[in-house]
This record gives sequence, structure tokens and C-alpha cells, in this order.
Amino acid sequence: MENSLKLSKNIKMVISDFDGVFTDGTFILDENLNQQKSVNFIDIMGVSILLKNGIIFGIISGETTNILEYFRVKFGVDEIHKGIRQKGIVLSSLMEKYGMNADEVLYIGDDINDIAAFDCVNYKIAPSNANPIIKVMPDVQVTKAKGGNGAFREMVDCLMTYL
Repeated sequence: MENSLKLSKNIKMVISDFDGVFTDGTFILDENLNQQKSVNFIDIMGVSILLKNGIIFGIISGETTNILEYFRVKFGVDEIHKGIRQKGIVLSSLMEKYGMNADEVLYIGDDINDIAAFDCVNYKIAPSNANPIIKVMPDVQVTKAKGGNGAFREMVDCLMTYL
């Protein structure tokens, strides 16, 4: 498989948005206003691959969905940050906590609320169905796959070729 993304063997931490990356951004409301989202197992397997290869993983989401607890429980991911409006501040604090610089961290997101996080890192990835504003930002690389349909896994598989 040809690498569509230019990454680095120096990447030690991957931080992701949730909706629009692990999901296609769609949610279903039932009659009781319960929300349901679809998550692709291909992308979830990507989390397992990262962790097995010693890459620190976390999620910074503007949403408060309990689906994020799945990652905490299944994979022991401590860095699950829900209801975050200032993603750049949280990402900067994570980088400081783990002693990482901008060349060691990759952020993947899909919309304008991810811009501040993108500004913190040198490796910026967006799914192919991301907001057009994000896809034309300087240094943002776009996956072939869409969010919720393998974009996260595409990034992981590409990263693994550098390790």
C-alpha cells in the first residue's frame, strides 16, 4: 500500500477528535431523544495497534458522549477529554505532561473546533470528508478514507510503516 500521508518515526503520541474521525459525524435520535452513533471497528482496531506499538493515544472531544468511556475501559486510555471547547489548551497540557514537542505529536480532526489543536503540532491529519476549511489549511494532510469509514486506521497503518 502506498503511503498517502507523510509522517515521521518521531511521532510518539496521537491525539484525535471523536465525532467526524471515529464517526461519520452523523447521529440518530430516537423518539426519546436518545442519541446513537456508528463507529467502525477498523478504526477501533487502529487504537489497539497504536497502543501495542507504544504510541500514547488520547481523545479530545467537544461532545460528552458516553461512547468515549469504551476507549477508557477497553484499552485503558487515560487521556479521554470530553466536553472540551478549547482543544488547543488541552492538547498543549498533554504535550507538557508527556514531555512531547510539536514534532512528536499527531492530531487528527475534522472541523473548525480542531484548528487550535492543529496549531500545536507539526502532523495534522483530516479525514477526506472534513470541513473544506480544514482541508485547505497549511500542512494539513487529508486521508483517502472518510471519517467513520477508516480514516483513523489509514493514518495508523501509514504511521506503522515509519516505525
